[in-house]
Amino acid sequence: MPLLEVRDLSMVFPTAAGAARAVDGVTFSLEPGRVLGLVGESGCGKSMTALCIMRLVPPPGQITGGSIRFQGRELLALSEPEMRALRGAEIGMIFQEPMSALNPVLTAGSQVAEAVALHQGLSQRQSWARAVELLDEVGIPDPAQRASEYPHQLSGGMRQRVMIAMAIACDPALLLADEPTTALDVTIQAEILALLRDLRARHGMAMILITHDLGVVAEQADEVAIMYAGRVVEHAPVEAVFAQPRHPYTQALLRAMPTLGHRRSRLETIPGQVPSLTQMPSGCAFRDRCPIHVEACAAAVPPLEEHAPGHLVACIRA
Repeated sequence: MPLLEVRDLSMVFPTAAGAARAVDGVTFSLEPGRVLGLVGESGCGKSMTALCIMRLVPPPGQITGGSIRFQGRELLALSEPEMRALRGAEIGMIFQEPMSALNPVLTAGSQVAEAVALHQGLSQRQSWARAVELLDEVGIPDPAQRASEYPHQLSGGMRQRVMIAMAIACDPALLLADEPTTALDVTIQAEILALLRDLRARHGMAMILITHDLGVVAEQADEVAIMYAGRVVEHAPVEAVFAQPRHPYTQALLRAMPTLGHRRSRLETIPGQVPSLTQMPSGCAFRDRCPIHVEACAAAVPPLEEHAPGHLVACIRA
């Protein structure tokens, strides 16, 4: 049985211009211990999909339909106290900006200890000791000293490690990592990704890795879901996406990647812009930017269908 099953998930933000469909019929599943890379341009719905799973959609956003089943339980049917007990304990999340996600008036150790105490019922002393152990596990030097420091006293890489320590504090079955290397320099990015890979192997966690970096996906993920304008347009094993991408958007993303050893005068770009979420075109949302679109692309939203074993594509020309 899949650890996580998301089916036809939709959420909207009411605006003066109409409902903005940030997540529009998203469907995917994830097996225990596997890594799913959720990829797409900024604003395509990656982070909102993760926040829907955590039931942390910022108001006035609303989940309007679909199903999120985790370990056989329907998350959308849980009460808020039930969901609060599950967050952190069974599903952990690394948020995109550690400086804004961490509380600036609490020490790093107290924030990790709070996550431990909340779900494991340990005493204050035991929670603090466990927090120091976790900071050590995520590679923070001199963890006992760093536990007493505030977020502004830590480097960006250390703040991200504190976030990871909080996320894995209760040994969750699923970890949601939202752009875990944003705003970090290249060497620190590599260290954080290596840490996540090591923790996943050690704890047996499944992970949804949200990123716009296909290079990170190639290194970390077992399978990839490509999102565009709130929808999944391609979902396949990572090798298949890189060897034989079938959706024109996926192909365009791969062409836009810089390649080591290949000198080009300029990188390829995808012409046009992502459509407004309040004024989506009929049919395929990518059709106005697609080099192979035909008149039929405007008729209906293409369903996500299997075109090869395990390779799902939402394109009538795939």
